[in-house]
Amino acid sequence: MTRIRRRGRLWGGASIAVAVVVAVALYWLQPWKLWQDETVREALPAAAAPAGPGASAAVPGAPAAPVTVARGTLISHEHSTTGTVELIRLPDGSHTLRLANLDTSNGPDLRVWLTDAPVKEGVAGWRVFDDGKHTSLGKLKGNKGDQNYPVPADVNIAGFSSVTIWCDRFDVSFGAASLAAV
Repeated sequence: MTRIRRRGRLWGGASIAVAVVVAVALYWLQPWKLWQDETVREALPAAAAPAGPGASAAVPGAPAAPVTVARGTLISHEHSTTGTVELIRLPDGSHTLRLANLDTSNGPDLRVWLTDAPVKEGVAGWRVFDDGKHTSLGKLKGNKGDQNYPVPADVNIAGFSSVTIWCDRFDVSFGAASLAAV
């Protein structure tokens, strides 16, 4: 009788351990996101809001409409990724990064990064973006569609040559684009 109880406790303990491991793995990997699409359709912002009362939104010498200063085409890395990237100067002098016609996989902890790393095709390009200078523009809003990411005013855009959709959880690029001046 004690053997049966001991065996039952062992099976019970093993079952609890397996359940904990499965729960942690599901939380970490979030595999259901591979089947969930989030589509975002943002219009290009005309300009950032003026800084305060009586402030003018226009910067002397700045264009009256948004101007694309750099662009690139996304290539696939860890996951199939397509779309275009544009770095846009707004009439107030601020910059916005625009992802247009984005189509990639969803995943845990995806970010949009400006980087100084060269974009490489294939597996060689999957993990290069956190080796040098990079700045996060925020979480990816959706894995499909058109979306805008304001570039902080203290970021010198001249120091960045590429954009990546970066999975911070697994330190891997889903896709990336080289930025070429227009």
